Amino acid sequence: MPIMQHSPMWIAAAVALLAALGTSGGLRAQELTVGTTGSSSDAPFFIADKKGYFADEGLKVKLIRFDSGSKMVPPLGTGELDVASGATSSGLYNAAKRGVSIKIVADKARSAKGYGFQAILVRKDLADSGKVKSLSDFKGLKVALSAIANSESAIMDVALKRGGLSFADIEPVYLGFPEHTPAFLNRAIDASLTVEPTTSQILKMGSAVKLIGSDEVFPDYQTAVTFYGAEFIKNKPDGARKFMKALVRGMRYYNDALKDGKIAGPNADDVVAILVEYSHIKDPAVHRAIISHAVDPDGYVNVDALKVAWTFFKDTKQIDGSVPVEAVLDLSFVKDAAAALGPYVKKTTAH
Repeated sequence: MPIMQHSPMWIAAAVALLAALGTSGGLRAQELTVGTTGSSSDAPFFIADKKGYFADEGLKVKLIRFDSGSKMVPPLGTGELDVASGATSSGLYNAAKRGVSIKIVADKARSAKGYGFQAILVRKDLADSGKVKSLSDFKGLKVALSAIANSESAIMDVALKRGGLSFADIEPVYLGFPEHTPAFLNRAIDASLTVEPTTSQILKMGSAVKLIGSDEVFPDYQTAVTFYGAEFIKNKPDGARKFMKALVRGMRYYNDALKDGKIAGPNADDVVAILVEYSHIKDPAVHRAIISHAVDPDGYVNVDALKVAWTFFKDTKQIDGSVPVEAVLDLSFVKDAAAALGPYVKKTTAH
């Protein structure tokens, strides 16, 4: 038979074809590992997964939950994680100085005007007595922050300077956001920088009052970002581009659900359902009630805000300043994604 004359070539071609096929008969998806904290600010990641945006790009994404963004850094540096997200920190720049190349590649969460999902709270008895009326009264106060040496300390410094003080004038107390609730009740802290939904929980309990929202302190402050590991960029550049295109689609879908500081837009029902499924907050009413974070629909970061945090790290001698912001920044992926998707137009009806 004619085909038998070419059987070695035919077999080789068949083996190559089978190697490229998954069990479903389509091309095998490229597998990526992505770190999340399971918070509502991970919404674009969850949306991209649930809506099939990653699958559309031929990607199979494994979402791995971490207690905090800082715990994602070691596996991101070794290549065990491809993508991570969280606040910027002095550790990012110190790692870069040691040759651990982790890049800020996209937005994750920001405090756009009206979307101050972080707020500075003051214990109610201190506010009621008139002891703490403004930021100028923060000298010597015990102020809760989620972690040492991250961008939240930097925005607190910006806020304190509005009151004629600085970060050096307070006594920082480092507690995870959920721990802020009992700390206020036990009077273990005087004030805090707290994120939703813990902020709403504390205010509802009446143990603290809101002094100012993060969006009033620094509109569009870059609270959290998306990171790529060096190994991911180097060894899976096509996957890195495809992932970003899917993620920006998720950002746009999330943005379509926002209205007046809350998830109340055209896509709200769908986005809330996704958040209930994927995040650690299982009550849909909470997602609807809290002040939401904002995200740039093209995925770009606020570089000026990153530089404010960098300056704080340098001024407080957490970094030596030898690694500038630009050295840990790579916006080529969001640039390509935005170009591929075209100009963003906010939807006014559900889709």
